[in-house]
Amino acid sequence: MDKKSRGALPMLKLTLPIAMEQFFRILVSSVDTMMLSSYSNDAVAAVGLVSQYSFFLVVLFSVIGTGCSIVLAQYLGAEKSETELNHIAQAGTIMVFAMSVFMTLLVIFGTNWLLNRYTLDPLVRKYAWQYFVIYGGICCFFQAFSLLQGAILRSYGYTSEAMVVSIIANLTNVLGNALSLYGWFGLPVLGVPGVAAASGLSMLVSCILFRVYIKRRKDVVFHLHGITKVPRDAFRMVLKVGVPTAGESLSYNVSQITIMAMISTLGTYAMSAQVYTMTILRFVFVAAIAIGQATQIKAGYFVGAKQNDIVYKKVFRYQLVATTCSMVMMVVVNLIKRPVIGIFTDIPEVFSFVSTLLIYSAYIEFGRSLNLIYVGALKGAGDVRFPVLYGIFSNWTFMVLGSYILGIKFGLGLVGFWLGIGTDETTRGIVMLLRWKSRRWQKHALVK
Repeated sequence: MDKKSRGALPMLKLTLPIAMEQFFRILVSSVDTMMLSSYSNDAVAAVGLVSQYSFFLVVLFSVIGTGCSIVLAQYLGAEKSETELNHIAQAGTIMVFAMSVFMTLLVIFGTNWLLNRYTLDPLVRKYAWQYFVIYGGICCFFQAFSLLQGAILRSYGYTSEAMVVSIIANLTNVLGNALSLYGWFGLPVLGVPGVAAASGLSMLVSCILFRVYIKRRKDVVFHLHGITKVPRDAFRMVLKVGVPTAGESLSYNVSQITIMAMISTLGTYAMSAQVYTMTILRFVFVAAIAIGQATQIKAGYFVGAKQNDIVYKKVFRYQLVATTCSMVMMVVVNLIKRPVIGIFTDIPEVFSFVSTLLIYSAYIEFGRSLNLIYVGALKGAGDVRFPVLYGIFSNWTFMVLGSYILGIKFGLGLVGFWLGIGTDETTRGIVMLLRWKSRRWQKHALVK
């Protein structure tokens, strides 16, 4: 693929593979949840709890992966040299290696302390410890390099290859889960530890396949020769974008962890309902996620090529499509929710919780669709500090404090938490829209 052609890549060519990748990943994650629900409701609650911390690890590694992706997109748009492109990828490799070693040790030795912060049934605590230490700790290295290589490949416009890798890795995960939980071929039932190991194996497969694809695409500049001579500017550039970019996701994830801690005081049924509802909603916002990621890539290309007027108008159209997709999916899910919820649980209390939350979820998904597109556009343009600072304010003011007041103090329970989350998403989405309209992002381009 010629570097000059990247800005002209059709949006659908970028978006569709990302959407398929996200859909399949979510589908497999849902199958995981269903498999665990057939094994133990306590296992569902435990894995749902520590999955937020697993996502926390993803956010940390995305500091580097996202930073590399944004810098590479603008560099490609500006037609930078192969040496400069490779330095960015090498800088990401060095930082990911150091961070994965540190996080592995932290998870292995710190999980007991972490779980003591929650009010948990003994069995839920045991399952949570097993899953997080194996997947979040021992397999941390594979997850980190999978994320980095995937980010680099997508920044060059090769989203189809990333989709294929995701599908194969997730199929590996499903097969591993089945072997662990159902005892096929006379194998012992390993339970939650087996599920965690299967997830780790899928990340190893992902690492290997990403490397194969990167080697095959000759225009993707990423080799380790001379890695000890990476200039400091490459590290600085990646971190300049990556740290504040991930700051928004980090704040959001920590606020979600805080909310889950509050929900845990409502009992295991409430925690399970939270996990099931979020599992269903991931299918709703899959299109918005894909369009948001593609918007970030396209914004990088256009801004790097100094075509700000073109990308300014295009982003509004991208957002309209994303919001329409989310709202249509929200209507469909509520029309067929009884059989859908029945796939996950037959416990009347949990069923009722999930059914109610899906009605209020339209409020959340409207705001989320705005956020995903405009924050992606701002990131791609290099304007990262404003979304981070406002995101932190909104997460803790509207989401956490609002959820506490409505859910705990006013006694609205899970509905109160949902209203708090929806208020955060919607108000933040409107503010990001106004930021894009102001065009202040134009002065934050990485390539001068």
